[in-house]
Amino acid sequence: MSNSADSPQSGSSPGTIRRFRPVRVLTVAVFALAGLIFFTSFNTAKGTNIRTDASLLKLSDLIQERSHKNGQLDESNGSLREDVETLAERDNGSTKAEEAKLAALEKNAGTQKLKGEALTVTLNDAPPNATAKLPGYPEPQPDYLVIHQQDLQAVVNALWQGGAKGIKVMDQRLISTSAVRCVGNTLILQGRVYSPPYKIQAVGDPEKLQKALSASKAIQNYMVYVNVYGLGWKVDENGTVTLPGYSGTVDLRYAKPVE
Repeated sequence: MSNSADSPQSGSSPGTIRRFRPVRVLTVAVFALAGLIFFTSFNTAKGTNIRTDASLLKLSDLIQERSHKNGQLDESNGSLREDVETLAERDNGSTKAEEAKLAALEKNAGTQKLKGEALTVTLNDAPPNATAKLPGYPEPQPDYLVIHQQDLQAVVNALWQGGAKGIKVMDQRLISTSAVRCVGNTLILQGRVYSPPYKIQAVGDPEKLQKALSASKAIQNYMVYVNVYGLGWKVDENGTVTLPGYSGTVDLRYAKPVE
């Protein structure tokens, strides 16, 4: 006599045990897996079109926000530094000679304001629809029409060689540890981000600064692109101006090996 659980008729008898068929179990597993994949995809996309550039826009907004925040922190740091220096000058026990030496060091370090005759160099991207203005030159590639890191560095280096006493790029004073870097067509300087046109202002003898700009081989090469493709180049003498002192941190930062 066969066991009721194994009998094909057992499904209709009360009190019998039903067995799940393997096909049914596999079907349920497939649907469960499909539901899990759908939920994971929805949770990743958050119900939005994951093929759009929205994430890039959010990253750009974040960079601009951090850049603005860094600017505010620099201003706050500069104000606090002035307060500290004022307090330190009260009965600090230093001699006039020591104070004069300290003031000279601060001036050379670029942390104090600097007043004098100045000129400003302005660099800008070419129009996006620019074409070759002179015969014999190829039509421009995208790289021909934007300001590059080496262009900014060439101007800064030429101004230093021309005897500049101080240089300001955009709204920030340069010091010995400042690095002029570009990512794409944006400038990153001391934690802040800038877009063209780029303004570089130097305090010094305007005539010597002009001669140094003209003598620079890198700038001579840049001027070819100015004349052929329309990159922006402008030099203005400003008369007497006052450069701000550097207000950021002066601590050196460097990588450390993992222990």
